[in-house]
Amino acid sequence: MVVLATKVYVEGDARERSLDALRSLVANEIEDLDVEYTVGVRRDDFAVVTIEGDDEVVARNLLREEYGEVTPDFEAGETYVGTLEAWDDDGFVLDAGEDVRVPADELGLGQGTPVQIVERFGLVQHMPLRFVYDDPDTESHRLADAERDRLYDWTRGAGRVNVNSATRGEVRATVNRAGHARDIVTVERLGLLEQSIVCKDETDPPGLLAAIGDYLPAEIRCVIP
Repeated sequence: MVVLATKVYVEGDARERSLDALRSLVANEIEDLDVEYTVGVRRDDFAVVTIEGDDEVVARNLLREEYGEVTPDFEAGETYVGTLEAWDDDGFVLDAGEDVRVPADELGLGQGTPVQIVERFGLVQHMPLRFVYDDPDTESHRLADAERDRLYDWTRGAGRVNVNSATRGEVRATVNRAGHARDIVTVERLGLLEQSIVCKDETDPPGLLAAIGDYLPAEIRCVIP
């Protein structure tokens, strides 16, 4: 069994659509392997894939590499993935199967409060973030260098609009419905229900946000270069 570091936190029909999307994603990763698998959701909303077969070790490793894994065992100095659950003046709280606090001075994302950093980098709740589990006694964990680099790269591009509570297909359909398909490069998957719309150079991210906001019951933030 692999507990993926991505959540299914919507309800009703949206939950079923999300699970269908996850099944398709898992199939794309491991369908050529000699395994049988089922997809489910834990009580804490993390997605679970149960795998059996001759290639089950390979399949688990592929899914861990693609999504990250929620594990009950942490080792100091190792990198893990948690979902962004909350932020305040003291830092970020990530859910990695247990709450992991990243203090403000360990974010490594420049000046400003954690709330200002969330706005600057367009972070949305539940998006997966990589962190280094440093010191279980002092709870002084930090964002991984690769995560910091990724977020800084967002501010050097043409701009983005980040969304939660929707699958990649739903966000693509919303952009099309709003008449902005030609204004974007792609919709990049951050997690199962967290997406990043990559804008073209001439596209205004706040304008795109305003155009799609009425169609998506979601948290939406811009990354402005």
